[in-house]
Amino acid sequence: MKRPPTFFFPFFVRSLENTFSKKKKKKLKRSQGCAHNPTGVDPTRDQWAAIADACDRNGHLPFFDVAYQGFASGSLDDDAWAPRFFAHERGLEILVAQSYSKNLGLYAERVGALNFVLSDAGAAARALSQAKRIARAIISNPPVHGARIAAEVVGDPLLFAQWKDEMRTMADRIRSVRGLLQSELEKASDAKDWSFVTRQIGMFSFTGLTPAQVERMTGEHHIYMTKDGRISLAGLSAAKAPYLAAAIADCVKNA
Repeated sequence: MKRPPTFFFPFFVRSLENTFSKKKKKKLKRSQGCAHNPTGVDPTRDQWAAIADACDRNGHLPFFDVAYQGFASGSLDDDAWAPRFFAHERGLEILVAQSYSKNLGLYAERVGALNFVLSDAGAAARALSQAKRIARAIISNPPVHGARIAAEVVGDPLLFAQWKDEMRTMADRIRSVRGLLQSELEKASDAKDWSFVTRQIGMFSFTGLTPAQVERMTGEHHIYMTKDGRISLAGLSAAKAPYLAAAIADCVKNA
């Protein structure tokens, strides 16, 4: 079994400082805003501040991929902390790709938005012109159904409040099932420290299972996950947590 991931912060910051290149290059730097997929490991707020400093020093343009807003903490505002900090507190220009596919249950609609936070109206006009050219070449006009649903929910105070309440309920349920799974794993196996299950956040757990162990999970226990050991906990019920824990323990021991 591989070691589940942690956020290797010093290496990440060094990459922003261009220490691996003799010639400095300003780049677009992509980061997931919250509930990192597949690892479930996010930077702390102090680490985000250091990342913002490194981007500022090196002239990088931060690009936030926000696909799981609300899935980390249960709060849309808390999960938007990083891009808001970069823009409002540090005054950096940023790009934010925001998806409603997961947090509004509109997965088949693929609805979202690309947000530019720029320093002046001229830069905004140029960015919009280029974005329109790209959109025209790729999709011309996207389907409107999902966008209208998202606009209705976000634009109606009562629906928006209901959505936020449901987001908290969903995130609390995932945290609860994480705690239950960790407890069941600790009962089933003392082969390793299982606390990573609750240290990780969001929909997914990066279990550290090897490809051979994943194959046994599927072949022997009919549990399906990606070959790298990522499993979705959003669909795990409390009733199934003991079965999943027993299967993982078996595969760690016998594969």
